[in-house]
Amino acid sequence: MGENDPVQQPHRPVITIIGPTASGKSDLSLHLARLLDGEVVNADSMQLYRGMDIGTAKLPRHARGGVAHHLLDIWDIRETANVADFQQRARAVVADIRARGRLPIVVGGSGLYVRALLDDLRFPGTDDAVRARLQTELDDVGPAVLHRRLTEVDPTAAAAILPSNGRRIVRALEVIELTGGEFTATLPQPAPVIDSLTVGLAIPRDVLDARIAERVAVMWRAGLVAEVQALREVGLEQGLTARKALGYAQILDALAAGRNPDTAIEPTVAATRRFARRQWSWFERDRGVHWLDWDRPDLATHIRTLWSEHAAAATP
Repeated sequence: MGENDPVQQPHRPVITIIGPTASGKSDLSLHLARLLDGEVVNADSMQLYRGMDIGTAKLPRHARGGVAHHLLDIWDIRETANVADFQQRARAVVADIRARGRLPIVVGGSGLYVRALLDDLRFPGTDDAVRARLQTELDDVGPAVLHRRLTEVDPTAAAAILPSNGRRIVRALEVIELTGGEFTATLPQPAPVIDSLTVGLAIPRDVLDARIAERVAVMWRAGLVAEVQALREVGLEQGLTARKALGYAQILDALAAGRNPDTAIEPTVAATRRFARRQWSWFERDRGVHWLDWDRPDLATHIRTLWSEHAAAATP
């Protein structure tokens, strides 16, 4: 291999695999890791939590085929999600993988976390007292009331956040209160700090819907209800972020109401399909994504070719 070969470059671009849940990102990442001497860097926000395995479709260790996986199980379920913490950890991991001459392969469906790793995205600080006060208000009056307040002070942010997404509404109002400026001012347009070939998995909606339904059924058979019950014993309901994860939230609701947990299956399927639509909306705004058919027979080798071309074009 010559000195211009991307494999020999110390700062060769990473590969990032994005797409909606159940589109095949994890399987593809394993193929690419074997093909390109890579290691997987998780960018799925819920897979960061310890113990949340079945419901987040976290690959068990025995299914990873010897491929190193990073940034799984780093947070306790009672911790609130912290993108700034993830950003710091993820960039350190990428630097370490590169320093060892291997290729970081970033994988995840959480758009903000992918951006936090790859782009010059800076996060304002937090204030526990302000956050707690807003969270209490959210619990008392619901997200719609706070969303209307956000519309008054930052219409652009309100338009980008679903009225039902209480966590993001609280965060936006917290930032506005702490900085005295608009929340949207803290979310600049993408300015890459880590060069990446970003590949999105394109999958027909009807196929995705069927895969989501099957994935939820598999999770139930694998023991998701028991996993939620066990996590409930160690503080799941105290976790402002973790308790709202798909499947976990629906099962917790059923248990709290004294219903059979199996009544949460259809609500979980419906909520996951809605979530997948939101993932599409987020990723489709990024014009730098190479969208490829999820079931393309030569998908991994084609990505290898695109990556080599991308790396060569970026070489001085």
